[in-house]
Amino acid sequence: MNRNPESFKTALTFSLLIGLSGITLAGQAPGPLSAPDVPLSHRDRIYAAEQFSNTVSVTDPADNKLLGVIRLGDPAPGNFSPLYRGQVLVHGLGFSPDRHTLAVVSIGSNSVSFIDTATNAIKHVTYVGRSPHEAFYTPDGKEVWVTVRGENYISVIDAKTFGEKTRITVAAGPGMQIFSPDGKYGYICSSFNPETAVVTVADHKVVARVKQESPFCPNIAATPDGSQVWFTLKDVGKTQVFEARPPFRMIKTIETGPLTNHVNFAHTAAGTFAYITIGGQNQVKVFRTDDFSQVATIPVGSLPHGLWPSGDGKRIYVGLENADSLAAIDTETNKVVANVPVGQAPQAIVYVPDAVAEGSGTQGLQPIGLAGQTTQLRLLPVVNGKPVASDNAPTSVTLFDQGLLQVLQASATGLQPKQAYVLALASQADGSGVLEPLANFMANPAGAAIVNAIGPIRQVVQGIAGTETRRYLVIAPTDNGKPAAPVQVQAM
Repeated sequence: MNRNPESFKTALTFSLLIGLSGITLAGQAPGPLSAPDVPLSHRDRIYAAEQFSNTVSVTDPADNKLLGVIRLGDPAPGNFSPLYRGQVLVHGLGFSPDRHTLAVVSIGSNSVSFIDTATNAIKHVTYVGRSPHEAFYTPDGKEVWVTVRGENYISVIDAKTFGEKTRITVAAGPGMQIFSPDGKYGYICSSFNPETAVVTVADHKVVARVKQESPFCPNIAATPDGSQVWFTLKDVGKTQVFEARPPFRMIKTIETGPLTNHVNFAHTAAGTFAYITIGGQNQVKVFRTDDFSQVATIPVGSLPHGLWPSGDGKRIYVGLENADSLAAIDTETNKVVANVPVGQAPQAIVYVPDAVAEGSGTQGLQPIGLAGQTTQLRLLPVVNGKPVASDNAPTSVTLFDQGLLQVLQASATGLQPKQAYVLALASQADGSGVLEPLANFMANPAGAAIVNAIGPIRQVVQGIAGTETRRYLVIAPTDNGKPAAPVQVQAM
């Protein structure tokens, strides 16, 4: 029998490699590829930030069950009061590397709420500059970087004291930031200027600027292997990819579709894949990160927005902004396998493995209540003066109940780029007659737009107050403020 120590060591090493070869690595963003899988369990949580109900929904992914909501504020018009103290437009999400703290950004109240994931209790609220958008922890957990989109800087918050320690000046309108898995760089795209800044985390210095093809980037993510950065361009319907390390060379521009929104990654046995929400097409599109080929198009529901992988890479969860729900995608089959009702207009979502180490983790949660009440409508294209029936209507409309009023949100596509339009109420089902304007808007370069209004709209379009008062939603082009014939009308 061979007793050679070196031979024994070699054999042992080989045996260990064989044993480890069956282990897959999730590489859950924003973590590194070397991060081990965290098998799905009842200790995991999915959080969604909901901007019209001003709630954070909490879902158990083990059985895709909504546990309740963390109520950070009130719906409109209660939050219009000068004495109002809650949060407004709950929108952005991030979480600490130890998975114990959730950072929730509220755009309208300029705040970051820090929430204990085990108890759902608010630990602190930090107020920053005008209209913050997203907040993420540095990989070492020492700082929280907040994009202050209404100004020109990143607010750097001390993760222990929750106080602002410094600011990083960038181009006006920073949209979102994410970090390289090794914690060396922060990547900050812009929502108002066509450039993404690369900042060294250690000294907060801007070391590079990467050109964006348009000025409106809402979302950015780094691949788990630390080689690429992907960012989305919502106004032109594109996604761009650049090298995550110097010289930060642009690699690829992909035509993804109208209202391209968030991007994130799943690492599986078949490779690393980018999942991108395409709001105007109600789809998630899936691309390989090695050759950038598209491998799947997944219908998910109305206006997909944020998305995040599970801790084992086996699921991608997607927030459906105009459907008030989460869609769970199986990354092996790229099929939707579950839907979970949540609050109104989910924006960013995050999946936090082992968020609740012990106990039920349901303390402080409230029922969804009014936030679960919505009405969905569709607008059809008009051809030769008549609406054309279609299962894939170009515009979806959701009415989010706020009591006696509703917030209306339309995800409009199929319009002429950079054309002025009006969303209006017509007295006739075909859109004829005098139009009552609800909101004027401009279609973006991809012929799409998100349009908002508020009022007792459901009662009118459904004829609740009497059939003689019923009106019909339409979209019409405008010239010098005067509407022409409608180009889209409400489906009956």
